[in-house]
Amino acid sequence: MSAAEQTPVLVGVGQVLQRLEDPGAGQEPLAMMVQALEQAGQDAGAPKLLERADSVYVVRGVWGYGDPGREVARRIRATPRETVGTPYGGNYAQGCVIDAARRIQAGRCAVALVTGAENGRSQGQAQRRGIALSETQVPGQPDRMVDSDKPIFHPAELARGMNSAGDVYALIDSAIRFSRGESLDAHAKRIARLWAGFNAVACENPNAWIRKPYSAEEIRQASPDNPMISYPYTRLMNANARVDMGAGLIVCSLAAARSARVADEQIVYLHAATEANDIPYASTRGEFHKSPGMRIAGGRVLELAGKRAVEIDHIDLYSCFPSAVQLAATELGLSEDRPLTVTGGLTFGGGPLNSYTLHAIARMAEVLREDRGSTGLVSGNGGWLAKHAFAIYATDPPPEGFRYENLQSQVDAFPEREAHVDWDGPVTIEAYTVAHRKNEPHLAHAACMTEDGHRTWATVGDPSVLAAMTREEFCGRSGRVDGKGHLRVD
Repeated sequence: MSAAEQTPVLVGVGQVLQRLEDPGAGQEPLAMMVQALEQAGQDAGAPKLLERADSVYVVRGVWGYGDPGREVARRIRATPRETVGTPYGGNYAQGCVIDAARRIQAGRCAVALVTGAENGRSQGQAQRRGIALSETQVPGQPDRMVDSDKPIFHPAELARGMNSAGDVYALIDSAIRFSRGESLDAHAKRIARLWAGFNAVACENPNAWIRKPYSAEEIRQASPDNPMISYPYTRLMNANARVDMGAGLIVCSLAAARSARVADEQIVYLHAATEANDIPYASTRGEFHKSPGMRIAGGRVLELAGKRAVEIDHIDLYSCFPSAVQLAATELGLSEDRPLTVTGGLTFGGGPLNSYTLHAIARMAEVLREDRGSTGLVSGNGGWLAKHAFAIYATDPPPEGFRYENLQSQVDAFPEREAHVDWDGPVTIEAYTVAHRKNEPHLAHAACMTEDGHRTWATVGDPSVLAAMTREEFCGRSGRVDGKGHLRVD
């Protein structure tokens, strides 16, 4: 088979949204995966491709299945050579597509299916009603994992209760604010405008979870319906996991697509992909407002595709929280004034945890098909802005074939900071957030730098200080940590 015939292509996409008031009447995630893949087969115009699957990838969810890929395969009448699983992480949905593309290019696979689903809304409804939803018992383990599971919390973070995604990403946003020299008010208004742009895209996306329009002011201002969660993030700036969503993709060789008589207008080519991980722990990372992994891997994927950032027509940056988008845009050289999502992001498009990027890729395929000759970039992020997967898609074939690089060795060259758990002494506040309960300030988490450039974590509980931290800048302020994680600000 020629290299051109082994070019990896995306030929079918499917998305499932389930909105039922009776949680017991809904499909479990496994059934949603099957339905999404069946839709993908119809979308490709070649449903029999499902039965030809060599590999079935399932992105890890909060469900309890052992080897869901095997049961998915049974239900679609496929007999794959392997089932593939992932650890937790928002990068792995695209990581699965990249892995499949590389195996297809190497001639080790002809047809691969990638799927994932969550029923967070139904689970929440069931919990509030005191009922348990049934789940198919699926034993076993996947034949292969795309990566090994690794811890994402440093002991210094765990010692101070720094284990909330909203707190971590909001704290990172304070570092972005301080590095830009913005006031608290100007920063809050800017990220609200950014998120209002995402909301506008969701309103035009038929598979977005929230299609109600919101103004930047409605997103920014805390209210009973939109409470402050982790300053400066209101609920409408948080990833929305209260969704029942599933997605399925068919990735195959160009030869397999041709033999299945997939129409040319359905084919989306993978041009380039890169992966790299930053230092896994926030505690030992160099600076919160920078990401060497994004900069190096994101820059290289553009080079491999022969494109400059401004030449990419459509973009979907992983958007669990505003700080993730801002960092990615900065490191890739993208303006925040242009559209940076095709779905509406994890707030408005919907955030089915680790499988969100499946929906981004599916929507990107639809957008590219509607805009023939255009190019799209999709990014995936896992951990605390630590694990990165970039890919570029287009309706035109890649001039040099699909190109992939792992940039880990370059990222590993960056030094790590030392982190202290029980620091006792003077510090400078590097970044912070104020966690809220019932729309009221509850506890501030602060990342602090010691005089010798090491990092430690501390908390503030004084109500008057908490209130001040939401009105004036505390980054750069000096203070003292008492050895038990309590911060007194000078």
